[in-house]
Amino acid sequence: MDAPVSLSLVIHNHQPVGNFGWVIEDVYEHAYSPMLDALERHPGIHLGLHYTGPLLQWMAANRPSAIDQIKRLIDRGQVEIVGGGFYEPILITLPDRDRHGQLVRMADELEATFGHRPTGAWLAERVWEPSLAYDLAAAGYGWTVLDDTHLRAASIKEDQMWTAFTTDDRGKRLTVFGTEQGLRYRIPFKPVDDVISYLRDRVSVDGRFVGMMGDDGEKFGAWPGTYEYCWSNEHWVDRCFEALAANADWLATVTPTEWLTSQPPSKRIYFPTASYVEMTQWALPADESRLFAKLLAEAREKDLPTARFLRGGFWRNFLARYHEINEMHKQMLRASDKVAAMAPGRAAEVATDHLYQGQSNDCYWHGMFGGIYIVHMRLATLAHLIAAEDIADAAAAEAGTTTFGARMADTDLDAIDEVLVTSPGQTVVIDIAEGANVSSWDLRASRLATASVLRRRPEVYHQLLSNEATAAVNAAEGTEADAAPRTIHDIVASKEAGLAAFLHYDRCDRRSGLVHLLPANLATETAAFVRSDYQELGDFAEAVFETVALDDHRFVARRAGLLRAGDAGRQLVVEKTYRFGGDRINPTLILDTAVENACDSPLAFELAVEWNANMLGGGHNPDAYYETAETAQTQEGPGGRIQRMPHDTPGELPLASVIVFGNDYEGVRVEAHAEPAARLAWYPVETVSNSEAGFERVYQGSSLLFRWPVALAAGERRTFTVRFDVAQTIDRAAAELKLPGSPTALDPASPRSH
Repeated sequence: MDAPVSLSLVIHNHQPVGNFGWVIEDVYEHAYSPMLDALERHPGIHLGLHYTGPLLQWMAANRPSAIDQIKRLIDRGQVEIVGGGFYEPILITLPDRDRHGQLVRMADELEATFGHRPTGAWLAERVWEPSLAYDLAAAGYGWTVLDDTHLRAASIKEDQMWTAFTTDDRGKRLTVFGTEQGLRYRIPFKPVDDVISYLRDRVSVDGRFVGMMGDDGEKFGAWPGTYEYCWSNEHWVDRCFEALAANADWLATVTPTEWLTSQPPSKRIYFPTASYVEMTQWALPADESRLFAKLLAEAREKDLPTARFLRGGFWRNFLARYHEINEMHKQMLRASDKVAAMAPGRAAEVATDHLYQGQSNDCYWHGMFGGIYIVHMRLATLAHLIAAEDIADAAAAEAGTTTFGARMADTDLDAIDEVLVTSPGQTVVIDIAEGANVSSWDLRASRLATASVLRRRPEVYHQLLSNEATAAVNAAEGTEADAAPRTIHDIVASKEAGLAAFLHYDRCDRRSGLVHLLPANLATETAAFVRSDYQELGDFAEAVFETVALDDHRFVARRAGLLRAGDAGRQLVVEKTYRFGGDRINPTLILDTAVENACDSPLAFELAVEWNANMLGGGHNPDAYYETAETAQTQEGPGGRIQRMPHDTPGELPLASVIVFGNDYEGVRVEAHAEPAARLAWYPVETVSNSEAGFERVYQGSSLLFRWPVALAAGERRTFTVRFDVAQTIDRAAAELKLPGSPTALDPASPRSH
C-alpha cells in the first residue's frame, strides 16, 4: 500500500419489505441515484455498496438502468458489491437454516445480477452475537462491518480501531472492520476540510491505518436537509470526492477486499453481543433508556474514560419489551418449521420467499429509523408470515401429514399454553392466561392480520414533547440557512402541534374479546377509553381463566372473579365460549360472554366487550371503513340508509345489532352481529412515535366496544354474543400458485397501497 492512510467507505442502502413505492422512489431520486452518478464522475473513488434484496428487486423492476450502472462500476473495479441476508433480517433471530438460506440467496442473486460473488456481508442494524462468525463464514463470506461500540466492548482502545480484526466460531474464521463514529458523524455532517484533517491525523509511516465508514446511504440526500447539502446547493459529496483525490499522495480510498489483499487482519478479537449505541439505548425500558442517555452524554461531554465502558441493553430485549414483537417472532418460527417440512417444488419455493420476506428486520424492534409502530410495514410482514404458513399447511393437508383444528400450544414461549386454532380460512390464538382474549386473528385467503393493533405505551422520547419550548428551540436551530444538517439522532421536530395531548397509555394489551365491567349508573363516555381513564369494576380483562372445554370448533374458558361494589368485592363468574366455523373464503368467529351472579344479592353493571381490529385504515384510507345502517321506525316498518365512515374515525350508535367493517382493496368485509342489540362505540387507536421526519400520530388500528346494561338477580346468568362473519373476495394463494376454484387477487404481489 503506497498511501500512509486509507479510507474504506461501505454505503448501506435499504428499503423495508412493505414500504410504499412512492417512498422508495423518492429516496432513490434524492440519495441512491445521485450517489451512483457521483461515482461515475469520480472514477478514482473506491468503495463498497450494499443494496438489500427488497431494494434490488424494486430497482430491477422500476429503475433497471441503475442495475446497469452499478454493474459498470463493479466491472471497472471501482465498487465492491456487498452481500448479507437477502431481505435484511436480524440474523440472530432466525433458525440456522434460515440464516444460511438468506445469506446464500443474496450471494447467488448478486452473482447472477452483477457477475461477482460478494466476499463481504452487511449485518442488519449491526446486531452481533458471536455465533454469527460461523454463520457468515459458512455461507461464504470473509468479512463484515461492526460498530466502534462492539470494539470498545471487546476492549479495543480508541487508537487501535483503524484496522481489521480476526475472530472465529466453531472452526470458522471471519474478518471484522469497525465503522468508527468519528467518521460516521463527520461524513457528511461536517465540512470537507474537517474530514480531511481528521484523516490526516491518522497518517502512519507503515500505512497500516484504514478508516472504515460503514453507514446508511439514505443520509446522503434522503434525511431531512441532506439533499440540498449533499447535492443541489452545497455539493458536499462532490467536494469530498474531489478533496480525497487531491490528497492521493497520502490518502487512498479502498474497498474492504482491496485492503485485505495487502493488509491481513492485525489482531484476534472476540466480540460480545452488541449493536450500535443508539440501538442498545432503544432496547432498554423507557426509564432506564433515559438514564443511560444522560450518563453517556455527561461522560462524553467531560471526556471521561468511563464513556467507553457504558453500554446499553441487549437487542433481544425488544422481544421482552413488546409482546407484539415477540408474538410476531414466534409466529415466524412456527412458519419456518412448517416451511422447512415441505417437499421440494414450486409451493415450497413460494412459501420460502414469503417466510424470508416475513423475516425482514424493520418491524422486530423500535427506534428512530423504524420498528413495530410502522403499521403498514408491520401488516406486510405479518401478511408474508400468514402466506408462508398457509401454503405450508395446505401442502401438508394435501399430503395427509397434518390436520387442521384446535390444540393447546405455547405459541409465545412464555411457559404457558395458549389455544391455537387453524383452519383453511383462519388462524386464531387465544391467550388463556391473559383474560382468555384473542391475541391473533389471521384471515388466510386475504392474508390480513386483523388483530394486529399496537398497545399505547410510554417511550423515552415522549418526554421531549412535554417541553415544547425546547423542541421549538431545536427546530429553529435546524432551520438556519448556513447550518449543515444534523445527524438523525439530534433532530427534534413535530409534524403536528400539541402532540403531548395525545399521549395516552393503555392499561391492557390491545387484544380482542376483553371483558370490561363498568359502573351501571355512570354513563362512561367513549372518550374515557380513548384516554384510558375509565373506571374498571372487574378483574377479568387480563386475568387468568381456566379451560372448561376445547375441540376443533369450540373453546370454553371460565373465571370466578370479583365485581367491585363500594368497598367490597362481589362474586361474579364470567364464561367465554369461542366458536370457529365457516370455510376458507367465509370464516366465522363467535364469542359468547356469559355473566353469572355468584352472590346472594342483586348485581348491576355495564358489560363492555372490546374488539380491536386493523383494516389498514390510516390516513382516512378510502378503502377501509366502518359501515352502519341508520334506521328509522315508521308505520311501514324499519327504513333508513347505509352510512360508511373511514376506519380511523370515531363513532357511536345508541342501539344496534349489526356493524360492518372492512377494506375493499384487501377484499375483506366483516359483519359483526350483537345479540342482544348493543350500544356500539368505536375509536381509532393512535400512538405518538418519533422517526427521522419528526414526531407524529400513527394510526395503529381501531377499537370497537359492544356495551350492554346488565342487572342480575342472585344466581342469575345471562349471555351476550358477538358474531363475526367474514366475506373475502381475494384468495392470494390461489392467484399466486394458480390454484383453481377460488377468487383471485387483482395484483397479489403488489405491496399494500394504503
